Amino acid sequence: MQEIRIGLVGAGWMGKDHSVSIANALMLFGPDMGKPVYEIVADVNEANARQACEKLGYRRWTTDWMELVQDPAVDLVDICTPNHLHYVVAKAALENNKHIFCEKPLSISAAESKELAELAARRNVVNYVGFNNLLNPATAYIRSLIQAGRLGQIVRFTGTYDQDMLLDPQLPITWRHINKYSGSGALGDLGSHLFSISQALMGDITAVNAVQRTVIKERPKTAGSAEMVPVENDDVIQILAEYKNGAIGTLGTSRIATGRKNYLQFEIQGTLGSVHYNLEKMMEVNVYFKSDDPADRGYRTVLLNPEHGGYGTFFGAGGIAISFNDMKVLEFHELFAAVLKGEPYLSDFEFGYHVDRTIGACIESARSGQWVRIEN
Repeated sequence: MQEIRIGLVGAGWMGKDHSVSIANALMLFGPDMGKPVYEIVADVNEANARQACEKLGYRRWTTDWMELVQDPAVDLVDICTPNHLHYVVAKAALENNKHIFCEKPLSISAAESKELAELAARRNVVNYVGFNNLLNPATAYIRSLIQAGRLGQIVRFTGTYDQDMLLDPQLPITWRHINKYSGSGALGDLGSHLFSISQALMGDITAVNAVQRTVIKERPKTAGSAEMVPVENDDVIQILAEYKNGAIGTLGTSRIATGRKNYLQFEIQGTLGSVHYNLEKMMEVNVYFKSDDPADRGYRTVLLNPEHGGYGTFFGAGGIAISFNDMKVLEFHELFAAVLKGEPYLSDFEFGYHVDRTIGACIESARSGQWVRIEN
């Protein structure tokens, strides 16, 4: 079994999730995905790096990520850092001819992401961006409906990704609230997931008109501190969009949406049918077909089952819940198939750039109060 030696940059929650998902992928897919080797982990916090070695099974640790990306014993660089470090780590990894898995977003600016996509195109390495919702079996099913023409001409996309995790104004400031570290607020953090679904199912957005608000304008510097620090980016944003395929859309996101926990929901309307999906009800896809007998016509609920791409990896019967981590398992299987066999994959750096340039256009539109066109 061919080894894939992994260098993990960032030993926080996401790095742990990746390492566990890799182990589960090996258990589920076996020799087909090669043998992952936890070679080295890098984290600026020495205690985190040491702990990753002990708990996750990495052979070595370092506090210098550049040492990791230059290490000849590393085949794959797995980037799980805060957003602002994605660009520098990914660029260095490309320059050292490493395969890359980079958590979303690819970078904090369209210019940086374009540079990475162009550099990746010149290198014979796998360059993968971790938009986990693309590997949701529901997404595969919805894509198949569109590609088979069962929805007819697509005319409209509406979607939102809302959470209330940051609704409490006493929660302290984090890197997610500071533009030089995050690039944007709810737009880049949650909205990038929504844009990835839109990009995969609808294709390019060509123009946007956005309005955004920072509702909680300052937060405590640390937990319980009386010192307040300004919040630099959006809590809420709403966007009108035009698509290259002629459809129109409305997209939005909020990180202070009272009552919403993981509300990534969207509807795609076509001339022959429509489909609606809500990640909070992960196993259910709602579909409507105009061709049904008028007496029976109405939205129906389709429970995910082995007929939907990726689901059968976990269960042989339908309607049994899968999870966020299961989508990560499918991501790593796709990643390793690309590394070992040259198998195709959708979410490369070029895909990530298309998402990030849409985010950049939304930021520009919100600042100017005008429509912004997105050039290909």
